[in-house]
Amino acid sequence: MSPPMTIAALNHFTVLTDDVPRTVRFYSDLLGLTEGFRPDLGFPGAWLYIGESSVLHVVGGRSRAELKPGVIDHMAFSAQGLAETLARLTAQGVPHTCRQQVGSGVWQVFVHDPNGARVELDFAADARSPRRRRDDARRRH
Repeated sequence: MSPPMTIAALNHFTVLTDDVPRTVRFYSDLLGLTEGFRPDLGFPGAWLYIGESSVLHVVGGRSRAELKPGVIDHMAFSAQGLAETLARLTAQGVPHTCRQQVGSGVWQVFVHDPNGARVELDFAADARSPRRRRDDARRRH
């Protein structure tokens, strides 16, 4: 019997959409992913990158009725800039929730992309939330 396969890393997520440009804008403008090389696969779509790594594949050409969630609950990204991210989401009218995880203290921000996919952004436990900055400023005065 051969040894079991070893997983080295997560390669990418795929999001189905009826509007490729709107989906690309969401992940680019709000989350900072960059659109990059994608081979001609014979259907509309885009590949979005973090640095040199393609992490999100957007597949278009679907009707809104075909965009049904499966068993995957959400995708999560490690992120930086909690206060700036919350300000950007608020300024652009993107509904979101922010909470600090019990135990680890990691800050979690949850949003839905234009297709209904849930996205989690994780920030370090010592990240400064806007609320905490206001509280700190009050204590100094």
